[in-house]
Amino acid sequence: MTPHPSPTPLNWFTKELTKTSNSRRSANGIQRTIRILIADDRPIFCDGLRTLLQAVPEFKVVGQAYNKESLLTQAQQRQPDIVLLDQALAHSDEMEILHTLASAEKPVRTLLFGSDMQKSDVLRVLQWGARGVILKSSTTQMLMDGIHKVFDGQYWVGEESVVSLVEATRDLSSSAGSRTLRPRFGLTPRELEIISTVVSGYSNSDIASNFALSEHTVKHHLSRVFDKLGVSNRLELALFAVNHQLTNDLS
Repeated sequence: MTPHPSPTPLNWFTKELTKTSNSRRSANGIQRTIRILIADDRPIFCDGLRTLLQAVPEFKVVGQAYNKESLLTQAQQRQPDIVLLDQALAHSDEMEILHTLASAEKPVRTLLFGSDMQKSDVLRVLQWGARGVILKSSTTQMLMDGIHKVFDGQYWVGEESVVSLVEATRDLSSSAGSRTLRPRFGLTPRELEIISTVVSGYSNSDIASNFALSEHTVKHHLSRVFDKLGVSNRLELALFAVNHQLTNDLS
């Protein structure tokens, strides 16, 4: 009797991914669809990645782009939820591409494929608008997890998710220069305390209550801080503070 052929690796993997995706349904039990655009200048790689992604029922690959112009055009026309962008394709236009996708009328969440990226490189692309970085040495399951986390509004850095951009920035910069003398940019002790609360996500009313100040005084302090640091909003302030470790001595 002729034995049945063993399942191919792709068939086995498809079954495993289907099991995983079956547990990822919306609250009303309806299967969600994540629209994905692949951007890589290697057609063979794109074709292989497309086959892999389409093995997951909730993933729908809406296009493949092999250059910057095609990427931006398809992103506008096909409105993907996620762009998987190879760092080599972005190259010198990395900042422009990431900023354009993130600031579109319907913002696109970009996961960047990279290899041997330093923490400073990861931090830079996150600040330019990327929602995460998938290292080329990552497992397939990490890629799937990264797509799901970014679709759900989180960030993906290397092998794990983080809830916010400020948290990602803090994690990436925490080990850099921790023992060096940090500039204070003419900030007063009170201004540093207020910056620390902004990084922690406090509102103006929370800060006022915490320091027994009026909201008007808090706004005045923040206005002075914005002027001293050259930032224009709370997110920029939080990122600047974490990058320059302004809150380390207060934690």
